[in-house]
Amino acid sequence: MTISCDVAVLGGGTGGYVAAIRAAQLGKSVVVIEQDKLGGTCLHRGCIPSKSLLRSAEVYAEIAESEEYGIEISGVKLAFGKVQRRKEEIVEKLHQGVQYLMRKNKIQVLKGKGRVIGPSIFSPRSGAVAVELEDGEMETVVPANLIIATGSRPRAIPGFEPDGQFILSSEEALRMEELPASMLIVGGGVIGVEWASMLADFGVEVTIVEASDQLLPREDKEVARELQRLLKKRGVTVMTDVTVNAGTSRVTEEGVSVEVTRGGKAETLSASKLLVSVGRAANIQNIGLENTDIRFDNGVIEVNANMQTNEPHIYAIGDCIGGLQLAHAASHEGIMAVNHLAGEPLHPYQPHLVPRCVYTRPEVASVGYTEQEAKDLGHDVATGKFPFSAIGKALVYGSKDGFVKVVADKASGDILGVQMIGPHVTDLIGEAALAQMLDATPWEVGETIHAHPTLSEIVGEAMLAVDGKAIGI
Repeated sequence: MTISCDVAVLGGGTGGYVAAIRAAQLGKSVVVIEQDKLGGTCLHRGCIPSKSLLRSAEVYAEIAESEEYGIEISGVKLAFGKVQRRKEEIVEKLHQGVQYLMRKNKIQVLKGKGRVIGPSIFSPRSGAVAVELEDGEMETVVPANLIIATGSRPRAIPGFEPDGQFILSSEEALRMEELPASMLIVGGGVIGVEWASMLADFGVEVTIVEASDQLLPREDKEVARELQRLLKKRGVTVMTDVTVNAGTSRVTEEGVSVEVTRGGKAETLSASKLLVSVGRAANIQNIGLENTDIRFDNGVIEVNANMQTNEPHIYAIGDCIGGLQLAHAASHEGIMAVNHLAGEPLHPYQPHLVPRCVYTRPEVASVGYTEQEAKDLGHDVATGKFPFSAIGKALVYGSKDGFVKVVADKASGDILGVQMIGPHVTDLIGEAALAQMLDATPWEVGETIHAHPTLSEIVGEAMLAVDGKAIGI
């Protein structure tokens, strides 16, 4: 059977289903092809389930610290099975919501494995998709435009392939039925530090090793140092400038060990389980791209500013094109691709203006350039920094660690970047992102009246600090 449509989306993750909805809103006939569940990695194996676990860990830790608030609690017990059930309930509720949106927007969903095919009797050009359905039947989708949104998977290290029991990726870790006594985490990027924070709050002994000289290698050095200090304060062992030696993993009934090199010296690290979190690899294999003229760069699909591949009717978005590999970035890219194919007005996409969030305790968030990146680009920078310890609401919350840092251009006054570490900064970063999009200056944001007492006051104070005019210090 052949299905013709205006837009086909290969992959029903966050970027894919958002693109599909946008296309339907513009009056296009849309088919989404997804071999697993709508919502993709973010909903089922990433963002949502991990943040659910992080929230449970945070509540558990806050209960343990309740005496600081004048509340005495005894007999507290962690029921990890219930923690996991809560996570699954949240995921299922959101999954049902995505399915409803498909029905509401009259989007046809084919559950099956899609493969792009070359020119054929069905289509004079590549871009049609052969779909093997669950029952073994075949469908051919022939779209005017194809959007590839196949996402990514955890990147593996040779010799450290996940076995689901002792060596885990983040996906296997999410399915743990019980917590280990100890966890060795290889990789101190976003996923690694989130798991380190979560497991430490659950009472697991955690060691995290990172090859770079800091955790969160892409973030501001001051923020990374503060996060490392606070994780260590909570009992996490943090090791940077560490090389994990290939082929040295050893699994026994007691757990897993691995040899690492630090400062030219080899040592062995052991734990009940090992979590490999060294980034994600694009899902571009076995989807028929060899039947097209699509180009690749460093294992990802190459696209232009409009999300087009070098076959103009085929677009690609999200993790499969590399870049930030964030759900909200994929959604934006999906909307851009659809707007372009539909002839709608476009606004230039500036990836450095995409907010970046890390859901550790405390949280980390940033947008724009770090101080070092701005200097490397030739800017003469001015910075302003303000601590949460001077914010009344932070003291009320019992979360006084961290700060907000603003990086601005001295000549133009433009905000170049904002970095945050502290309570609820993943919610506060939206103001900074809006300020940059509107080309606001630190003075304008600082003069904006922020309600008192709120955590948002710190954004205004940090902006005023650029010119040495912060009120609170």
